[in-house]
Amino acid sequence: MTKIGSACPVETTLSLIGNRWKIIILRELMTGTKRFGELKKGVGQISQKVLTANLREMEADGLVSRQVFAEVPPRVEYTLTETGRSLHIVLDAMSQWGEGYQELVKAK
Repeated sequence: MTKIGSACPVETTLSLIGNRWKIIILRELMTGTKRFGELKKGVGQISQKVLTANLREMEADGLVSRQVFAEVPPRVEYTLTETGRSLHIVLDAMSQWGEGYQELVKAK
């Protein structure tokens, strides 16, 4: 679980989603529940080890829920929790800013 060591809300947010992979995992899960393989494909150039580690951290922080189905082979699905879904506005703001920045760079 991420430790909250600062009174600054921006630092708190960054401690939860402040790496490249977590943002992309959130983006992928915003569209709905995904299996591990679907996430790996959607995220792109990420190793299985790094994806697993990030998903475990996000689960411990209450952003993602993991459901294991007792099937052969076992099936595992990941879904955003209500807290994870509440980051939608943060991702939207980042997307809008990124689009504006891309346009600015193209115009130069």
